[in-house]
Amino acid sequence: MYEEQIPAPFIQHAADILADTNSGLSGSVIVRVTSAYAVDYDVSIPHPSYPYAAQNKRSALYDNLMAFSGSQQYRIIKELCDHPSFPIGPNSERKDLKIKLITKYSRLDQRDTPSEVNERLVEETKHWLGGYQGSLSLYSQALEKYEHASFQRNLIDDLRLSLEGLLKKIFNNDKSLENQVSFVGAFIKASGGSPELSNMFVKLLDYYVKYNNSYVKHNDAVNEEEIEFVLEITSSFMKHFVRMNAKNGQQANAPVAQTRS
Repeated sequence: MYEEQIPAPFIQHAADILADTNSGLSGSVIVRVTSAYAVDYDVSIPHPSYPYAAQNKRSALYDNLMAFSGSQQYRIIKELCDHPSFPIGPNSERKDLKIKLITKYSRLDQRDTPSEVNERLVEETKHWLGGYQGSLSLYSQALEKYEHASFQRNLIDDLRLSLEGLLKKIFNNDKSLENQVSFVGAFIKASGGSPELSNMFVKLLDYYVKYNNSYVKHNDAVNEEEIEFVLEITSSFMKHFVRMNAKNGQQANAPVAQTRS
């Protein structure tokens, strides 16, 4: 039975970014990685060894990607966007490529238990947290636990601590999440947000804290059906706060002020 492939123009676009002459994967890495996928999927690729007959590494990656099915292409491109040989830190072109891939072709994701969470929101949040490594690390841990459907309580804890750490950085204090609520309203107003938006964020954050206190910190009674919502609302909180902070021209890594005992 025929399986849909990702259109050739998108594959070419992906190859141009992932195998860019100056910032892309090397030719030897491209061959090694795509050959490993070929073994996994029992697929014959046109460039299984290096050096290859292709004109350049973009062509080699394009040719090899076109040998796979749509679901296989989806997985390979998505994973190549985060390949460990790339320098650490956000890259706008790879970020946009991954978001476009997820937005246009997530139907090709054939994981046994595909995530229902908004992947575009997650990728954008990870991008905006690039300057806040402590929060990004905790957020990434939460995503990994969500992906494997494990440690639900720890997952929610990681999200709360990620948000708490972010607000400490932005507000330059060392207060707990419970004691940041009033700062949030003032911050949104100072950033040009409407009073209604400020009030909404304050209410949402207040209930977010109460939810954590009731179902995570004390009772260990996380409702699995609510985890997706908590993950997405935490992502929305953090993405919006970082964007407002960037708009205000604040430093992402400002020192945390010490509270007096």
